[in-house]
Amino acid sequence: MKFGKRLKQQIEETLPSWRDKFLSYKELKKLVRLISSAESPMYGKEDAEAEFVYLLNNEIDKFNGFFMEQEEDFIIRHKELQQRIERVISTWGTNGTKPSEAEYRDEMARVRKDMVNFHGEMVLLVNYSNINYTGLAKILKKYDKRTGGLLRLPFIQKVLQQPFFITDLVSKLVKECENTIDEMFPVQVEEEIVKEQREAITVAGKGIFRNTVAALLSMQEIRRGSSTYGHFSLPPLDLSDSDLIHSFQLNPPIPTV
Repeated sequence: MKFGKRLKQQIEETLPSWRDKFLSYKELKKLVRLISSAESPMYGKEDAEAEFVYLLNNEIDKFNGFFMEQEEDFIIRHKELQQRIERVISTWGTNGTKPSEAEYRDEMARVRKDMVNFHGEMVLLVNYSNINYTGLAKILKKYDKRTGGLLRLPFIQKVLQQPFFITDLVSKLVKECENTIDEMFPVQVEEEIVKEQREAITVAGKGIFRNTVAALLSMQEIRRGSSTYGHFSLPPLDLSDSDLIHSFQLNPPIPTV
């Protein structure tokens, strides 16, 4: 699948409020075509390169602003979820101030649902970083190839230092969230959650679970080692052992009509 088509698909499958935060790949591609056209006297080489770099810098500012805002929100939400679990245990747990098996079960079910959705949003943000980085690398490669410029190496070196590219904190939160789910909630209960989410997807045709799976598959495709894998490619991502992917592929949601 060509990158432009993959990016369009990812934008359609992400959260609605995120859709204008992705790389303006189509517009940048048009500009490269215009700049490199021998029939276009509009740009001198230096002016064209300056405009292209200006637009790319604007895109990076957009990525950074959005990514850091989401990252900060995730830190707060992660702490709140941990505090909710502690409150449920201290209030309705076996040794709580108001022991109640029914209340404990109901409250923990709500926490589980919110945590699974939270995990999904964080995976979407990691995918957001991956696909926008890949788009920048591809458009810079296209620019250098069509104009004879040498922008890709210095610009990518700059990109590697940008907040939107550095996903260590979000990846850590993803892992901590997964560990909490594994420790606090039995596998059987998790299967029930997935079933509930799958049913919701079947009814609505949309959902964080479906978007998360799409994001994981996209990351796997983007980062898969191949004959085109090179210095500017992201490392391969192996999802062969992912229960989420395996479950989704064996039992995909029934599309609505």
